[in-house]
Amino acid sequence: MAIRWGSYPVKGLYDELIQGRAKPRPAANQLCQFLHGLTDKEIAEHKNAADLAIKLMGITFTVYSEQDGGAIDRAWPFDIIPRVIDNREWKVIERGLVQRVKALNMFIADLYDKQKVVKDGIFPAELLKDSVNFRPQCVGVKPPLGIWAHICGSDLVRDKDGTVYVLEDNLRVPSGVSYMIENRQVMKRVFPDMFENENILPVDDYPSKLYDMLASLSPRKVTKPVVAVLTPGIYNSAYYEHSYLAQQMGAELVEGSDLQVGEDDCVYMRTIDGPKRVDVIYRRIDDLYIDPDAFLPESTLGVPGLMRAWKAGKVALANAPGAGVADDKVVYAFVPDLIRYYLNEEPLIPNVPTYRCIYKDERDYVLEHIAELVVKPANESGGYGMLIGPHASPEEHEHFKKLIRANARNYVAQPMLTLSTAPTMVGNRVEPRHLDLRPFILSGKETYVTTGGLTRVALTKGSIVVNSSQGGGSKDTWIVDTEGGN
Repeated sequence: MAIRWGSYPVKGLYDELIQGRAKPRPAANQLCQFLHGLTDKEIAEHKNAADLAIKLMGITFTVYSEQDGGAIDRAWPFDIIPRVIDNREWKVIERGLVQRVKALNMFIADLYDKQKVVKDGIFPAELLKDSVNFRPQCVGVKPPLGIWAHICGSDLVRDKDGTVYVLEDNLRVPSGVSYMIENRQVMKRVFPDMFENENILPVDDYPSKLYDMLASLSPRKVTKPVVAVLTPGIYNSAYYEHSYLAQQMGAELVEGSDLQVGEDDCVYMRTIDGPKRVDVIYRRIDDLYIDPDAFLPESTLGVPGLMRAWKAGKVALANAPGAGVADDKVVYAFVPDLIRYYLNEEPLIPNVPTYRCIYKDERDYVLEHIAELVVKPANESGGYGMLIGPHASPEEHEHFKKLIRANARNYVAQPMLTLSTAPTMVGNRVEPRHLDLRPFILSGKETYVTTGGLTRVALTKGSIVVNSSQGGGSKDTWIVDTEGGN
């Protein structure tokens, strides 16, 4: 089980730790030397220590299975070999993420105001008309600082030539940041010496940064605004994260039934001492369920009158309702144009080349080359509902052709990238596995980008599906400053 690099690099792949002739990349040099020096027994001890830490810390995720009878909590799948990125490269990525989120917020604000981007022909009117995430209830609203998407998780991938691409933007209720923080805590327990000897940039400050951003949105200018995390409840797949972030921020963890909107349009939390006003709500519930008066009348998860309170400026909501209009894989294809339109800048991080099925020539290409492409529906998440052409059957190809012809607006297609890999413990061996990265961007008076993010890894050999709900795992992400000192 000893960690050796003799099988690296794998031809045709970009590995995050190892380059040509089994040589570590500069930022990963100390890590690789350390791992290389471990005995089989020491590796097993470290792996067992990580598994025990995850169990003791109660780090779980929820999956839904009809076969197993509903929701099941499972231990977080974690790999002890971290992913390493040089800080010099990360600074460029960070600037690109800030640029991207700024343009997306300007786009959302424009759509709910004058819609200049549509009138100027940059964004097609038919896409907006058919958007399932555009909320007419939000037209004319101007949230504080003009920001709609306060928390964004953008998924990054690296291709075989080393190019980093944005794969998608998550602007509704992005999840996973608690696992980024917990991954680091586990690694500090397992490899404490590495954190003393390497200049690994921290991620532990995220909860305080999140709280400061949320508190800055408060409509009341008070010393300590009341911040609440609104959760659908314990059966939600991300409930662990909801409770974790509330605890770390010192915020209230509430369900819809804990809140009520008063005649003064303020939101109050029920307590044993009586109603307590809430200033800011970090909502982890989708738009359609947050207020039965404004959206789905049958929703029992939300708070009647919450939209009225938000429009009256009596409570701040993050992310703002309606922000999901930009969380759409078809909208994604236009983001480079939006950056140029709103910022007059070239995108610092490219999109994956994307075919938009709404356009006949691009749709014809997709239909003709469907066996070579990855086809994605506009608004699914978690890796569901997509076709991986090279791995699909002729019958599946034909099925997706019918879906595209029936509703072209709902589909985009992309070439199948050869995602980068990283050495991963698989049983008692080390093998390359494909991975992605989800950094988190906070937008308030200032913009903050996590130093790294959540690295998700496909534990099945050859798979590019990294989602934990479909068998993926995770690694700690080290942004290593090779120029700074300890």
